[in-house]
Amino acid sequence: MSKQVEKRIEKLRDKIREHDYKYYVLFEPTISDLEYDKLVKELEKLEEENPDFVTPDSPTQRVGKDLTKHFKPVQHIIPMLSLANTYNADELYDFDRRVRDGLPKGEKVEYVVEFKIDGASVSLRYVDGYLKTGATRGDGIVGEEITNNVKTIRSIPLKLKKHYSIPYSLSDFEVRGEIFMKINDFFTLNKEREKRGEKLFANPRNFAAGSLKMQDPQIVASRKLNIFVYNIISLKENFDFHFENLKILQRLGFNVNNEYKLCKNLDEVLKYYEDLETKRSSLEFEVDGAVVKVNSLRQQKILGSIAKSPRWAVAFKFKAKQAITKLNKIIWQVGRIGTITPVAELEPVFLAGSTISRATLHNIDEIKRKDIREGDKVIIEKGGDVIPKVVSVVLNERSKNIKAPKPPDKCPVCGSIIFKPENEVAYYCENTECPAQVRGRLEHFSARGAMDIEGLGEALINLFVNINFLRTYADIYDLKNQREELINIERLGEKSVDNLLTAIEASKKQPFPKVLFALGIRYVGVGAAKKLADHFLSIDKLMQASEEEITAVHEIGPSISKSVKKFFSDKHNIDIINRLKKQGLVFESERMVVKGNFFTDKTFVITGTLENFSREEVGDKIVAYGGKVTSSVSSKTDYLLVGENAGSKLNKAKSLGVKTLSEKDFIKELDKLK
Repeated sequence: MSKQVEKRIEKLRDKIREHDYKYYVLFEPTISDLEYDKLVKELEKLEEENPDFVTPDSPTQRVGKDLTKHFKPVQHIIPMLSLANTYNADELYDFDRRVRDGLPKGEKVEYVVEFKIDGASVSLRYVDGYLKTGATRGDGIVGEEITNNVKTIRSIPLKLKKHYSIPYSLSDFEVRGEIFMKINDFFTLNKEREKRGEKLFANPRNFAAGSLKMQDPQIVASRKLNIFVYNIISLKENFDFHFENLKILQRLGFNVNNEYKLCKNLDEVLKYYEDLETKRSSLEFEVDGAVVKVNSLRQQKILGSIAKSPRWAVAFKFKAKQAITKLNKIIWQVGRIGTITPVAELEPVFLAGSTISRATLHNIDEIKRKDIREGDKVIIEKGGDVIPKVVSVVLNERSKNIKAPKPPDKCPVCGSIIFKPENEVAYYCENTECPAQVRGRLEHFSARGAMDIEGLGEALINLFVNINFLRTYADIYDLKNQREELINIERLGEKSVDNLLTAIEASKKQPFPKVLFALGIRYVGVGAAKKLADHFLSIDKLMQASEEEITAVHEIGPSISKSVKKFFSDKHNIDIINRLKKQGLVFESERMVVKGNFFTDKTFVITGTLENFSREEVGDKIVAYGGKVTSSVSSKTDYLLVGENAGSKLNKAKSLGVKTLSEKDFIKELDKLK
């Protein structure tokens, strides 16, 4: 009898999975909702009577009842990089030129073009055909586990379909995609919230991203989220082409947006981009452009990536949507490094999925160039469909008595005298204790991509700055000494304070690259912080490095090196770092370096295109074996590693008598270390 029950349970599961696929992926239901509900209820009843037969992949297990109080970190097997943007055909031709320059001479390049879905990026790991974990993008290197929440999305298979035409075993792999909400579902949701007097959500993308971080999966299940997947990654299988991978994903039962095409050349890319843009207004979901990817995965590997984005893919943005509204007032904001920026306060207007009431004006020169004045009717658009900006003024509707604005002569927050550096358009407040700067630095320091101090958000930071509890980010770690005073603050209470202090203490475990990013050094983003931390291994070595040594780090330019040296030359900053050291923050990277080999204590420069590695991979291997990689050839260079199409660096190496190393010889030296 139990065998018959088990067979019936498995048959019901297969039927429900198939109908889920037809409904949520193909949008072609073949049975009524009533018939579907009967299948689910029968399965639920059988599983309730036979709990030993319940498995994690059962359709009844999509919505868990347990709350997720902590989202564990998940390391992506390959970083989830963001894409560089292009906005016109000339920029796309530049991308194509860079791709061809980075490949062996004469190689043909094919591109795959697909919609750029405006959603929340996730990665899904499958082991032996079953969903193992789901994770957010995070900082691109480490995300947060959201398995319980992604399981509630019915277009995500818990168990993969078997497809015998797939030439891979795929026992362990990662799928990447965009979680989104349909536009009509989003508008319906906001109308219901408006009727109840609740705060409206800004746009479908933010709503989807926020839903994935909710603690209760039953609430997530009630929200009509969907997914389009766009990539498959495996460390065990060698895939050949991106276009084929999209087909494989579809055969496995994943929801892949059907609007993708293999293009033989850039003319075909541009033509298909135009086709996609004409379809944009009729779509059920938000898109903000097309993604252009090199089809060959071998070529992708050769091209590699820079700190933030791959060299083999680019986002080709659609023309921004525009609207006309009134500019009520120009206000001046102060950023965390003292930059004073004009912002337009607008009559609220709905544009590209959200209501806009503010827009950036960039700087005073931009205001003068566009002749923008308070009281004007202005045309606004979302730059890259994200940041609202004022494009131009409707001059024929301007009143005669409207005067041109002037920049402030004092800081609008602290009243200090402001200054404008030579060759810059921005004005700055130099008072490092200006409350606006303090708030900005504290928000940056405690943000998720930096120290990740949960609970220390904008409202609490404003409160603590106003009552003089926080002046620098080192003060955060002294809040534990003021616990009783914190508890007595209205609306905080003992539990909230203890949760905050626990989060502050937990942040001390953040790795050195994140701590370095959190310091808020100008131009040092997440990618640059990781490269500097990986190269110098400690804050002390970075502080002691010369500007030339910092610039020599792969993909670290002179703007970053100047900014780093300026930051560490300020005694106030050094004092704060010393306080943070005493509090136990991590200011060193632990990395095993294998010494006593060919690479130890030698300096290498890389030039040309390598067949088996990206330049980043080569650099990592050299550093791991005790060597050093710099960007320019000098008399101190020990070896120039030469790939195909080597340029001026090879000539300079010859003139200086620097030894050269072929990729073949490089591999031989690596093989000796195995």
